[in-house]
Amino acid sequence: MSLNRSEKQAVIDEVTGLAAKAQTLVMAEYRGITVADMTKLRSQARSFGVTLSVLKNTLARRAVAGSAFEVVSDQMTGPLVYGFSVDAVAAAKVVADFAKTNDKLVIRGGAFAGKALDVNGVKQLASIPSKEVLLAQICGLLMSPISRTAVVLGAVAAKKGGSDASAAEEAVAESVAA
Repeated sequence: MSLNRSEKQAVIDEVTGLAAKAQTLVMAEYRGITVADMTKLRSQARSFGVTLSVLKNTLARRAVAGSAFEVVSDQMTGPLVYGFSVDAVAAAKVVADFAKTNDKLVIRGGAFAGKALDVNGVKQLASIPSKEVLLAQICGLLMSPISRTAVVLGAVAAKKGGSDASAAEEAVAESVAA
């Protein structure tokens, strides 16, 4: 079914809005995928905040013109599903994880930070931990010296004797709380 001019402009405007907010674009060829599998992919994408769209390539090229994703406009050929995400790794992670279990979904490329990505670039982007995991790792690194100091002070206090141990534990607890 072909779209009239106003419907095409509405699609272009919608995709332009997605591209303006997104950090990452991933393109994958979906030839041969069943409707059930595509529905499952869309459901996974929604849960990670990724917007998946099957678009006419000419409309997609017009929508990304002037944006950071214009670098991949020459790769927009064939039956493609476009994944836009605000999170830098979410789109790559969703598409790459789904492609591992479904060989009919073929990653074609993508764009991140104004640079075109090939298939390996998308897979490398997908292998980066999520923002929450990275924040947890940083928090663990910041807490490590404090907890090690507390363990050492506790061991020293226990070695000196039982009465001093409770005072040392209180001092350690106060320093950790501060």
